[in-house]
Amino acid sequence: MEAETLAMAHEIDFSFFGLFARATLIVKIVMIMLIVASFWAWSVIVIKLILYRKTRHEAAVFDRAFWSGEPLDGLFEEVGPAPSGGTEKIFAAGMMEWQRSHHDDGGLIAGATQRIDRSMDVAINKEAEHLRDGLTVLATIGSSTPFIGLFGTVIGIMNAFIEIAEQQNTNLAVVAPGIAEALLATGLGLFAAIPAVIYYNKLSADADRILAGYESFADEFATILSRQLDS
Repeated sequence: MEAETLAMAHEIDFSFFGLFARATLIVKIVMIMLIVASFWAWSVIVIKLILYRKTRHEAAVFDRAFWSGEPLDGLFEEVGPAPSGGTEKIFAAGMMEWQRSHHDDGGLIAGATQRIDRSMDVAINKEAEHLRDGLTVLATIGSSTPFIGLFGTVIGIMNAFIEIAEQQNTNLAVVAPGIAEALLATGLGLFAAIPAVIYYNKLSADADRILAGYESFADEFATILSRQLDS
């Protein structure tokens, strides 16, 4: 009897594709959803890592140009009104409002400082939306895929018990495939969730650091403009 059980077990394909092929329709749908969620999470992760690296590089380059001693008007002409970098956009927003705040005769319109601050705050908020766009996808995948995998596991175990009842046999060769199929769904759920959670925390911290740099630059730039206003 034991030899027969071992022979039956050896004949069963316990590979991923074998277990997927044996799974019921509901469990297959769950597995496909988890695989798609995993690919989606990794695509967001890769895109954000590239974006944040590019953003930090652009900020470093502009920072050197800003503190090089070049006149602000000359730097603004080089940057233009529609730059690509985040720090450059904040600088351009402040400079455009600075220029709008002067009369044709060179006199300053009242309330210029507040308008410049608001213009830069709007630019920072737009950059914050751009930097954080997609992070909610990682948060959703990280929090929901373990439960989706658990749902597939519950369905798989139910099917395993149904198969046991129908065959009137608790042989390991009968029980093992259904249990393995059920646990595969949980494994896929964790496979999608763990990287999503880890990188959500990392990318959120990176975004916060980048935005803190933007806010520091805006404060320093506002101080420079305020000094010019006072003089």
